[in-house]
Amino acid sequence: MKIVLLNGTITGTKTERLLTVVDTYIREAAPDLGIEHIDLKDYDLQFADGRPTEEYNDDMQHLIHSIESADGYIIATPVFQGGIPGVLKNLLDAISPLAMRYKPVSIVATGGTLQHHLVIENQLKPILDYFRCLITPNFVYTHPGHFTDDKQLDNEEVKNRLRELSHVFLKYLEMGRDLSPYKSNLPT
Repeated sequence: MKIVLLNGTITGTKTERLLTVVDTYIREAAPDLGIEHIDLKDYDLQFADGRPTEEYNDDMQHLIHSIESADGYIIATPVFQGGIPGVLKNLLDAISPLAMRYKPVSIVATGGTLQHHLVIENQLKPILDYFRCLITPNFVYTHPGHFTDDKQLDNEEVKNRLRELSHVFLKYLEMGRDLSPYKSNLPT
């Protein structure tokens, strides 16, 4: 099985740092699990405009294939201007909704205020629900007070919540695997 840890931004380091912590916890609990890190800043991204996958550049084709072939996802995103980054939404627009059906997704996010956690509830979760993903109930939201001046995660409560998120995600991964034989027979 392969999971993708997706850094849904092309700027900053906090989401990347959160994914590093999650990676550690997942490897501790499931050392044989295949993990692919995708950091969107490492790719030459194109606008998703409905064209067939093979008409995108090599980087976009690689991203689409990596997302569609994964068995589960942990998505890390900042909240900018009261919304998820356009680059993350653009990538999701290029993915076939059928490819993510009944695959688990956990969310970690960071924003500038305590209230920005609502962006996850009001924007990202509805998109993932459209894909019919198995969204874990325990997303982790962080704010500047959880990080040191040099952007290192420095909050034990958040680390504990990331550990719990990792364990719940692995249980959802099992559930998704159990549902996989039925995916081809489900209505669209």
